Amino acid sequence: MKFGIDRLLEDAQLRQPLIGKRLALLAHPASVTQDLTHSLDALANLPELTITAAFGPQHGLRGDKQDNMMESPDHIDPELGIPVFSLYGEVRKPTDAMMDTFDTLLVDLQDLGCRIYTFITTLRYVLEAAALHNKSVWILDRPNPAGRPIEGLILRSGWESFVGAGALPMRHGLTMGELAHWFIKTLNLDVDCQVITMQDWQPETAPGYGWPLQERTWINPSPNAPNLWMTRCYAGTVMLEGTTLSEGRGTTRPLELFGAPNIDAKAIIKTMQTLAPEWLKGCRLRECWFEPTFHKYAGQLCSGVQIHVEDSAYDHQQFKPWRLQALAFKAIRQLQPDYPLWRDFPYEYELDRLAIDVINGSPLLREWVDNLQATSNDLETLTRQDEQAWQQERLAYLLY
Repeated sequence: MKFGIDRLLEDAQLRQPLIGKRLALLAHPASVTQDLTHSLDALANLPELTITAAFGPQHGLRGDKQDNMMESPDHIDPELGIPVFSLYGEVRKPTDAMMDTFDTLLVDLQDLGCRIYTFITTLRYVLEAAALHNKSVWILDRPNPAGRPIEGLILRSGWESFVGAGALPMRHGLTMGELAHWFIKTLNLDVDCQVITMQDWQPETAPGYGWPLQERTWINPSPNAPNLWMTRCYAGTVMLEGTTLSEGRGTTRPLELFGAPNIDAKAIIKTMQTLAPEWLKGCRLRECWFEPTFHKYAGQLCSGVQIHVEDSAYDHQQFKPWRLQALAFKAIRQLQPDYPLWRDFPYEYELDRLAIDVINGSPLLREWVDNLQATSNDLETLTRQDEQAWQQERLAYLLY
């Protein structure tokens, strides 16, 4: 198969409308071609194209920040001599001066298929700025490595944030090109937006189910997205950022496991199996121990649970990472009713709302966990309504 960037590089006819335009590229470390050349370098090597600027999202254009919520500065690219503007530094939205540096913005971002991944919000912001400044946007499409399944509650009105760009479920099942069309429609944007589609993307095909395993190398789109297995778990494990539990930052398997020094992982797994065994299908859970080298519980031994989705037990359609992680919270609340589960700290510049609520786009998940009388059926009923509604809404935007 071919990604959008590779089709653009190979097909001179596709590039024809870009000749004579001042071009900018929004990209990150995973923005590489099939031969692993960074997209900025590959585009700059085409003599007929004029690259005048570049933009980096959270974690930077080529990758410079390990931890979460660490800002990046503007700088000059040492090889190309062009300005590289950070959209995760002094500003989140491109300024008028930034927009004046180009005519057409190329967007080549590898997403993870999860609403909270901030590249989605950055996409929204550049589309809005392009509409305001009469600029063109070309999306060089890439796979959604989590594939087409959808899961989770839809973000409620008033809960928009940098980790919640719109009324999407946690796992949305769209590519960046498809999301661009959704943003344009739902925000009523008047913007020239082209999508250079992928060739032969097969999101229902094993073993990758969205990611072309054995065809394309996995490059971390962010420092703690080290492999496809993390991507599959992420729509659930990202909620750990809003809790006092470690999400495995400071280990080699971040966001595939969770734990803390003062929990009993074996008891949690057993309780999860009792409360809602149907939410644990399609994966294996394993009790483990880990000691983070940084971040939460650095240097402390944690009792943990690892979610395994890389072997023959993995079932792409049955695996429900958001429900699984919600169930883990519920099990902890049942086993230790007074456990200080929710982390109260400034999360992505949201100062007056709990991080877990910002992450979920409403307090509904947290309220379900904390209500000792609420059952898995209660959350299932509420969530299924949202998922069915999104299933219908997204049909108009599918390109593959």
